[in-house]
Amino acid sequence: MGDRMETEYGAEWLAIHRGDYQNVLLDASRRNGARILLDADVTGIEEGTGEALGKQIVLMKNKDPITADVVVGADGLWSGLREYVLGYPKPPLETGDLAYRGTFTREQLKAFKNERVNEIMEAANVQVWLGSNRHAVFYPLRDKTEYNLVLLVADDLPPGMRTAQGNLEEMAANFEGWDPSLDLIISCLKSALKWKLLHFQELDKWTKGTVALLGDASHPTLPYQGQGAAMAVEDGAILGLLLSKLQTSGISSDSKERYAQLTDVLRLYEDLRKKRTEVNVAGAVDTRHYYHLSDGEEQVQRDQELAELPASNWEGPCNFNWGDAPYQKSLLGFDSLADAERNFDAWIRRRREGGLQKDIRL
Repeated sequence: MGDRMETEYGAEWLAIHRGDYQNVLLDASRRNGARILLDADVTGIEEGTGEALGKQIVLMKNKDPITADVVVGADGLWSGLREYVLGYPKPPLETGDLAYRGTFTREQLKAFKNERVNEIMEAANVQVWLGSNRHAVFYPLRDKTEYNLVLLVADDLPPGMRTAQGNLEEMAANFEGWDPSLDLIISCLKSALKWKLLHFQELDKWTKGTVALLGDASHPTLPYQGQGAAMAVEDGAILGLLLSKLQTSGISSDSKERYAQLTDVLRLYEDLRKKRTEVNVAGAVDTRHYYHLSDGEEQVQRDQELAELPASNWEGPCNFNWGDAPYQKSLLGFDSLADAERNFDAWIRRRREGGLQKDIRL
């Protein structure tokens, strides 16, 4: 995942390997006392009764049930909890695109002894090749010891098929005649696994009582702004902040009141996240349009705008959203945690004032 999406003319790209970031999260979870269960597929959620009133019972395939105050469905694109929250099935939609992906080493690229490939390797930003109905993205990882390549082309898999093994010749042929240096980089890929890209525009809701959705379970997006994982991280950070502040401010020991507090704060989480992630999903679809323009008037205008961006130091408006400074500042410069702090403080004041007025009426 990365925190910026620009062409070779843009500012420095900061990226972290997904596996490294997962290890960061795993280590932090263990340090904070998280209990991690493996081989524990969730099969359902039930509302607690009796001593478990106001809680959720998580049913699992190979483990005993777990009782929890809050359940978070961070179970991805094919979320099992999404249907529970919505009350109806909501499978993701096919976007018409698929991806080939691969990571390779610096040594593999150095072996070409190609001046242009070496220049691309040393750049600290994303390299993007744009073309009709397809594009390619290349960027460094792990302090330029590894590199990632993603090739996005038209989806030719049958409906319902998520992945399939393609062949290297077919994969490379999609970019034949584009750029000799890209041909060399593509030759580093030793597998041509096709990944169908899916998404949906928005959900009616993200929460049901004290059950909430997070990340791709609630807002899967095309990867064309480099923000899919970042949006999930924001979700988790804000949800954690809200629950922590609720606990600090005094969560009720009464089961019904605690349930009401938690339900309400999860609605606040949804309110804070839903619009922002919907803008990101729509922005990725818009980016796809500009990435994949066929030769013509709109493509010429796009290329001219992109060529003028360095002269403006990337500070001006642009019809292409990742070249548009106001759009990028809103996407990347928004302080989600500070915004959540402010909204929680306003929320807790409203609850306390409402409770005080109720006591006075009584």
